[in-house]
Amino acid sequence: MFYTLVEGELRSGDTLSQSLTRYNIAPSVRQQILDNLSSCLDFRRLRPKDKYRVFLDDQGQLLRCEYETGPLESYSITKNADTFVAQRDSINVSIKTCMLEGSIFSSLFDAFAKNQITAPLVYAFADIFSSRIDFNTEIQKDDTFQIIFEKYFKDDEFVGYGNILYARYQQQTGEIFEGFFYQPDAAKAGSYFDADGRELGTSFIKSPVPLGRVTSKFSFRRIHPISGIIRPHLGVDLAAPVGTPVMATADGTVSYVGFKGGFGRQIILSHPGGYKTYYGHLSRFRKGLKRGSDVTQKEIIGYVGSSGISTGPHLDYRVQQFGAFHDPFSLEFKPKSALRDEKLVMFKSHIAALTGLLASSPNPEILYVRHLLIKPDEQLTML
Repeated sequence: MFYTLVEGELRSGDTLSQSLTRYNIAPSVRQQILDNLSSCLDFRRLRPKDKYRVFLDDQGQLLRCEYETGPLESYSITKNADTFVAQRDSINVSIKTCMLEGSIFSSLFDAFAKNQITAPLVYAFADIFSSRIDFNTEIQKDDTFQIIFEKYFKDDEFVGYGNILYARYQQQTGEIFEGFFYQPDAAKAGSYFDADGRELGTSFIKSPVPLGRVTSKFSFRRIHPISGIIRPHLGVDLAAPVGTPVMATADGTVSYVGFKGGFGRQIILSHPGGYKTYYGHLSRFRKGLKRGSDVTQKEIIGYVGSSGISTGPHLDYRVQQFGAFHDPFSLEFKPKSALRDEKLVMFKSHIAALTGLLASSPNPEILYVRHLLIKPDEQLTML
């Protein structure tokens, strides 16, 4: 059948109607697309750079329209007699389970980039150990890492990363950290556990800016960089570019959000156990954040800036318990949970299968490949 194909992309500020008009789609066809596509796709979810394709017959009438909200999410309307069938489409995906080993020579980012690994996987790796390792202060040259992870391909084109199945980090001191991804039966989501079945996550993560650079440590006697006066610095300064996301280090409630003297834009969170955390010199707050708002661990609450009395973009982070301030990087907390009994046995079996895969694979970089048809009611984790 003869058809004309029009390929379009949503621009910033566009509605779908405006975008279709830009690509010279006739008003009647445009209305058919809007009326029918809206029955399966929430237009509030449309974003700049979304791609779509419009198929027209030799009379300029609509045959089909395909709309992609992401590499693994596609919707379509197809003409069927005098009506249109609207649906979310199934997608064929190839999943390569890969293994990477390396060592640190300057930073975690540089070590991963050397192996053509991009930021989403670096952040995910750091996040696994966010309660155990402070990648601001505890990283050293010649530390080593190993990671087993998923790469998604659609039509032989790489479209993103899936789960990290295993992560390992060994420091020069000889201390080894391991994380195995595991989702126990009936659990809503998976998590990371050490080899003994203890969850890596604790009530507090080490840093609200995991890959920031420490420019000033916790001290009771510090020469202030602007005033030159010796006085306590009861927190740590984490340098990062303006706009870098700042995460809540623990579940809590916002007790203050606003401008507070030399700290500039600051957020104070209250947590169980008499703890409070302070986040200063922010460029802006997360939209909608207000006093009394509940936040969860690792939720973005604001963005790095240089407001207040500051020598440059950084976050002033402080931890207080029952009125006394503590060095955030010296605090230790217990694991959130641990697998026991039958769940622990199942977990050990999972570890054995993963270890066996590593030992038996003929290719040290690509361990195995799966081909899946992702149905409309199914979701894949994508970093």
